[in-house]
Amino acid sequence: MRLLMITPGTRGDVAPMAGLGQRLSAYGIDVAIASDGAYRELVTPSGCAFRELPGDMGAMVKPAAPGTKTTAKDLRHYLDELRSYFDQAATGTLQAAEHGVDMIFANSVAPFAYDIAEALGVPAIGAHLQPTEPSGDYAPMALGTARSFGSFGNKALHRLFTASKSPYDAPTARIRAELGLPKRSRAVSDRLRRKTSQPILNGFSSAVVPRSAGWHENVINCGYWWPTFDPSWTASKALRDFLSAGEPPVFLGFGSTDALGPDFLLDVAQRTGRRTIIQGAGEINEPNVLGIDEVPHQWLFPQVAAVVHHAGAGTTAAGLRAGVPTVPVPIFTDQPFWAERIHSLGAAVAPLPYKKLSTESLASAIDEAVTNPRYTQGATLISAKLAAENDSALTVARFLECY
Repeated sequence: MRLLMITPGTRGDVAPMAGLGQRLSAYGIDVAIASDGAYRELVTPSGCAFRELPGDMGAMVKPAAPGTKTTAKDLRHYLDELRSYFDQAATGTLQAAEHGVDMIFANSVAPFAYDIAEALGVPAIGAHLQPTEPSGDYAPMALGTARSFGSFGNKALHRLFTASKSPYDAPTARIRAELGLPKRSRAVSDRLRRKTSQPILNGFSSAVVPRSAGWHENVINCGYWWPTFDPSWTASKALRDFLSAGEPPVFLGFGSTDALGPDFLLDVAQRTGRRTIIQGAGEINEPNVLGIDEVPHQWLFPQVAAVVHHAGAGTTAAGLRAGVPTVPVPIFTDQPFWAERIHSLGAAVAPLPYKKLSTESLASAIDEAVTNPRYTQGATLISAKLAAENDSALTVARFLECY
């Protein structure tokens, strides 16, 4: 079987799929992954073929400083960038499929992949890293809030978002026209897939997000799809020396968003008085503070006292896997959901909304996460549950055998 994974988005969207692809290859499936060119280095070590999507989502997710108001002009500019990005991604998806494919996996921001699969006469399956299917249990991820509006309200909001305009609409319409498919809007296609119970495979654990009773029978929680890890990788001497020089440090990092400048983060570290590792802030030569570049979370997180991050799906999962408490600072989309979810599980302090963040509030939250044993206990409990779960790739492989 030739499986093509369509993964527009940022690093956190691609890394889990590369991990899944690597493990599916061991089950005899020929996997190719289409993503932004910036993430080629994530895909090729997995042994999966790489198909480049034009554009760079990572350049578009740079939030303004905390307390900065977003103007209507800023929002319009961002939406224009999104439309352009997804239009390019749709073209890249079609080009990737032209290499030959028997099945397509589409992430939650690639609805045009279903149209391409329809034209090619091959099945398409959703492969999602967030609980995006409509439910009365939570509001739509696109709303960017952890708030629940009640069962009726959540369902109504899902219907509203499905029917409303989106950055995917024009690319979807264009692709259908180019491929000679009957005219059908993205919203109608979404409703049709749900009406016919088309499969959605979720790359997260039921121990973190229990399966919703409102989902149809083909929505399956497979467990986390962990990123690849090169066993030959070694940390720098500076990092190894820092980790061995004292008590476990606190980790501060905000992934692809590059949120919060070096001065802000250094101020936070100094306010806590704790040994701290800051990722993505360049070289820092301060007592008890080390600046690092990209380091595998699977290797680093088990060696720290707490992790401070934006609550993206992948980084959140890595913290839970390591069994260390989290200080979540959600910024947008699904991040508030994950932040509140791990707090409710006892593995994280209460979320700190990014727009209201200060060095004082973040330093205080770090102290709470490190000193209050309930958060370590909560994180350890979830880590044990994740470690006991079956191979998530095997769940996917068995599903594909029967599909």
